Amino acid sequence: MVAVAPPPPATAAPAAPAAPGVTVEERRLDGDVPRRILDDSGFDGVAPAFAASLRGAGSYGQAERAAVRHGERLWQRAVDRVQGRGPAGGELSRDDDRPLYWARLAMTRELRAWHAESGLSEAAGTRLLERLESASRGQDSMTGGGAGDRAKGLKRIVVTGFDPFTLDRDIRISNPSGALALALDGTVIRTADGPARVETAVFPVRWGDFADGTVERALRRALPRADLFVTVSQGRVGRIDVERYNGAWRGGFGDNENVSETGLVPVRDPATQPQWTTTTLPYAAIAAAGTGRFPVYDNTSVTEIPAGGTAPVVRPAGPTPGSAARAGGGGDYLSNEIAYRATLLRDRLGLDIPGGHVHTPVLQFGPGNTDPATGTVSDPVFVQNRLDITEQLRTIVRVAAEES
Repeated sequence: MVAVAPPPPATAAPAAPAAPGVTVEERRLDGDVPRRILDDSGFDGVAPAFAASLRGAGSYGQAERAAVRHGERLWQRAVDRVQGRGPAGGELSRDDDRPLYWARLAMTRELRAWHAESGLSEAAGTRLLERLESASRGQDSMTGGGAGDRAKGLKRIVVTGFDPFTLDRDIRISNPSGALALALDGTVIRTADGPARVETAVFPVRWGDFADGTVERALRRALPRADLFVTVSQGRVGRIDVERYNGAWRGGFGDNENVSETGLVPVRDPATQPQWTTTTLPYAAIAAAGTGRFPVYDNTSVTEIPAGGTAPVVRPAGPTPGSAARAGGGGDYLSNEIAYRATLLRDRLGLDIPGGHVHTPVLQFGPGNTDPATGTVSDPVFVQNRLDITEQLRTIVRVAAEES
């Protein structure tokens, strides 16, 4: 998730006024591509079923139970579909992460509409949305295992991914880190040191959610029980990067709500906030291993303002003492920020476990299908690229577990 300036949207038609309470992300649901993704995956009935359940709710408690139940069902259905369980539900390939994203947005839009008529307070509506989001993203079930796993000799691995982003550039976009999360959740990886169970979650591409602590809420329970964690996002074309350093800076690239934020990463207890955090993943072993078709790099480059300086400087070998962060190895967007927050949480909890961030290659459509105005929602090259990225990242996680 390395931010670059997006080109103008594919169409220049004037935007329609937003319905009350409907977000920028939810408005995109009315386009042809989201509808096709939902129809072609069989996820088009998810939101109507949730809406019917809400209409039957006679209290906040009943609405909350509906939000959690349907959110959990959506996450598990998406995981099952990617992992080959149950019917595919449509023509879209099983490995696709996009049905989860668009179905969740359809559910949040239904919840906003129901809340507007319910008479419940704004705080109650916010809480319902939070419960739906965390349940449907796998965050509630990402506990990092328990005593049972220890008794079985299982290592415990936490992996996170992201929603699709830059949707105004190409609304067809998929995020291979989200596909990876769905492919790995609940699976057991066989390593040279024994089996390891993986638990995953996906996160929104929204500055506000990160400032509100969504990463820390999800990981605070999971990391103390984990033996390894890997945050993953989509990065550069044709390569995989293990990001050595993470910076405490937001660079302002627009998120999925078209919101821009620039400044120091907001955290609890800013008085003790470091400018940099560091991966504890076995980066040298990962870069040296033959994990798949894409080259893997130990990326040490950062951008800093040196101590006593005023202008940003690129440092290929990492930050210098006393410098102020302007970009980590993973840039200055939310991929850098989840890496920064997760590793800062690791350090603040006093955990001696390997963890850090890996950037996947950019997921590309096949030749002849690169124009979002005329292209199809999928193609064989697109699917194969996503499958190859998923398998290579699965191998990288295995290598990290064996070397830790």
